[in-house]
Amino acid sequence: MARKITQLKFILLISIASIFIVQCNPKEADQNEDFISISKDALKDKIKGAWAAQTIGVTYGGPTEFKYNKIIIPDSIEIHWSDTMMYHWMKYIPGLYDDIYMDLTFVEVMEKEGIEAPAAAHARAYANAKYKLWHANQQGRYNILHGISPPESGHWLNNPHADDIDFQIEADFAGIMNPGMPNSALEVCDRIGHIMNSGDGYYGGVFIATMYSYTFISNDIPSIINNALKHIPPQSTFYQCIADVVKWHQKYPNDWKKNWNLIEEQWGTDIGCPDGAHRDFNIDAKINAAYVVLGLLYGNGDLSKTMEISTRAGKDSDCNPASSGAILGTILGYDNIPDYWSKGLKLIEDMDFKHTTTSLNDVYEISYRHALDMIVKNGGAIGDKEVSIKKQLVTVAPLEQNFTGYKLGETIEINKKITEKDHQEFEIQFEGIGAVLKGRVGNLDYENNHALFSDQETLNNYKLIVEFYLDGIISKTMDLPLSFLERAHELYYRYEIPDGKHVLKLKITNPHEKVFLNISSLIQYE
Repeated sequence: MARKITQLKFILLISIASIFIVQCNPKEADQNEDFISISKDALKDKIKGAWAAQTIGVTYGGPTEFKYNKIIIPDSIEIHWSDTMMYHWMKYIPGLYDDIYMDLTFVEVMEKEGIEAPAAAHARAYANAKYKLWHANQQGRYNILHGISPPESGHWLNNPHADDIDFQIEADFAGIMNPGMPNSALEVCDRIGHIMNSGDGYYGGVFIATMYSYTFISNDIPSIINNALKHIPPQSTFYQCIADVVKWHQKYPNDWKKNWNLIEEQWGTDIGCPDGAHRDFNIDAKINAAYVVLGLLYGNGDLSKTMEISTRAGKDSDCNPASSGAILGTILGYDNIPDYWSKGLKLIEDMDFKHTTTSLNDVYEISYRHALDMIVKNGGAIGDKEVSIKKQLVTVAPLEQNFTGYKLGETIEINKKITEKDHQEFEIQFEGIGAVLKGRVGNLDYENNHALFSDQETLNNYKLIVEFYLDGIISKTMDLPLSFLERAHELYYRYEIPDGKHVLKLKITNPHEKVFLNISSLIQYE
């Protein structure tokens, strides 16, 4: 049974670090060293810069996403850009912008239910949305639809992808709506980030969100990175990875590729994500966050250089320049984004992102209003031309670590296809303290001749029910729908079992003549 993560420790830390709300006007606040003032125009310009540069970054890196794993994109490969690229992707391949429409899911919940909308409201919106998800997001959705609520839905015992990048690329809104208020950004992350992630996957979102918060009150990139890192527990592997990138930048300030090689050598092996086990593929939050920091540190405040480095670092090469570009875009502000990058924005700023009712022009205004609300909520004040933001002490997120003491064992290749005509049971032996069974269900008609089943709607709603027995005892029953939207990412997973030899047996209880179960492999943990 999954260990429950409580928010009690977090609430206590927030209570200790919180600064009491006071009533003041901006002029009084300016005279108080506990406040920071920023003009309303500058605040809005920075918010616009954040969203605009994120959109630019994800578009720029989109064509190379996961095409270069464990390898730097060579200088000989041109990364193309034009002022019509954003329009083309928005119109014809809108799924690229999952970084943004996932953000906007949570923004829209807050717009409807208020900035204090509970985790349950965000979880419902995300779980019932009609967009495709992957990795931690997909398993989190499956968990919620099957009665496992946050924070358990993102816990590693319930989510093999808990360390993946998912919340890291969805936490932008939490920082953008909390200018100069990193503790408040952390509170929003705690509420929403545990829907799909925990441990390093959660810290990725905290790190990105708090970096945003600091960009509203500082232009110094190393300072922004170091201050954001203070909110991550030093014992965590996420902290240690990013601290290494900072250290290596100090040692090799002019050689980002040397830094990249050291990152790969020290942090390039993925333990948790089943898709990355024994493969070059790596969607772990910390190594991709390292590439965000790599771009920011070696980009030296130049948007082009920053995004190029984060992209050429490879792996999730659309998300990483989106994050580094957006952090720098917040520092620069919308009006200072170079024309080379911003020229195509006017073509898309009124287009709603797919699966949302929100455009860039909409979210510029919404995030600005949410920021004003958060400033007041946290003891600041709103004047005619300026806002006064009350400073916050540093709160460190509670320590969460996933897969501690786990090592990847051998992957057992299976490649077994079970149809209705076959025996509906399958058994495999494995050894260790955990296992993940990979595979999928499918439509035989579509698989064989790409024809749609005559009763396609019925089949799309069909769920193969599979019972899993571990060492002769029922371990769990999985609903395995044909629908891509509702599927679990893996057929079965189980951790924290006694070390030794085990037998995993599955039994299909409702076979269908048009449905097959493909069992591809079993990952062992020792």
